[in-house]
Amino acid sequence: MAGNILKFLMGLIILLILVIGGLILFAAITLYRPAERTLVLTGDQPTLFSDTAQISIMTWNIGYAGMGDDMDFFYDGGKSMRTSRERTHENHKAILDFIGLNSHKDFILLQEVDKESKRSYRINSVDSLQQLMPEAWHAFGKNYDVRFVPVPFYAPMGKVKSGILTISHGAPIISERYSFPGSYPWPSRLFNLQRCFLLNRYPVDNGKELVVINTHNSAFDDGTLRKKQLDFLEKTLQKEYEKGNYVIAGGDWNMCPPEFEPDFYFNLFDTLDVMYIPKDFLPEWHWVYDANVPTNRRAKTPYDPASTLTTLIDFFVVSPNIKVLDVQGKHLDFKHSDHNPVMAKFQLLGDRVIKPKRYIER
Repeated sequence: MAGNILKFLMGLIILLILVIGGLILFAAITLYRPAERTLVLTGDQPTLFSDTAQISIMTWNIGYAGMGDDMDFFYDGGKSMRTSRERTHENHKAILDFIGLNSHKDFILLQEVDKESKRSYRINSVDSLQQLMPEAWHAFGKNYDVRFVPVPFYAPMGKVKSGILTISHGAPIISERYSFPGSYPWPSRLFNLQRCFLLNRYPVDNGKELVVINTHNSAFDDGTLRKKQLDFLEKTLQKEYEKGNYVIAGGDWNMCPPEFEPDFYFNLFDTLDVMYIPKDFLPEWHWVYDANVPTNRRAKTPYDPASTLTTLIDFFVVSPNIKVLDVQGKHLDFKHSDHNPVMAKFQLLGDRVIKPKRYIER
């Protein structure tokens, strides 16, 4: 009897090893391996901007239409992998409606835009946004492409295909995907994101270029990855500015701005494991955010305004030859995403530069 039990247990252990080994092998074979730099699209007749043009822009992590105020996400210490199909479709429609109301903006920078992932019930948000704004230019940078994500073990996330999307009314000279350096430890890197940013170029009538960057930096690491990404991004931004170009970078940084001090009216600031962008990172540039409005919530539990911790990790940084006209965080109560959108207005300054300012007082 004892021998049979031992054989059964040994067989179970061998089967488990084979399953895990097979899963890792499959993930390694099908691993998404993007190049360091990938062409996304080019414009046949790029839109020419004036060197004093005013630019309207919005950034929003839409949480793949699955991170509404009802969610407690397992990566954040909760239990859920996804919400219901009905709620996902409700979130998706509300997100499209809000973007539609702001479709007049020159640039819309989106993160966590899914294409037929299990977690979002196979919704293709890229196609939906192209149908919503068919006249605009849509540049998609894939940063998550895994055939099967095995966590959480009680309800695996399964197939995920997602990325960042830059929508612009102006035709770019070029749009390119830049891979961020570094990766998670093995074997978790086989099932995780391949982080990147999108860089769009537009001609300016003084011979320079307007460079618009959409970024989504790493989360859930000890800061090592985020530092590598910041160093790489800083070199890219500085190089563009040294050419005389006008540079706008925005998105989900997964870090607070340098020396950020919140002034939230109705929410609690999340100081747990908080990380700030170093104050010596592009110190002469303008950090643009609305300190009154949190842009992200901790998703350990469903959203409760009285107790849920919130932070500000979605914002812009712009080069000294750009003037900040306005910035406004839009508090949507995290109803349909665990992020709130941020909107801003800028003006190109020709050959002038101005001293840096952290954010605009409203």
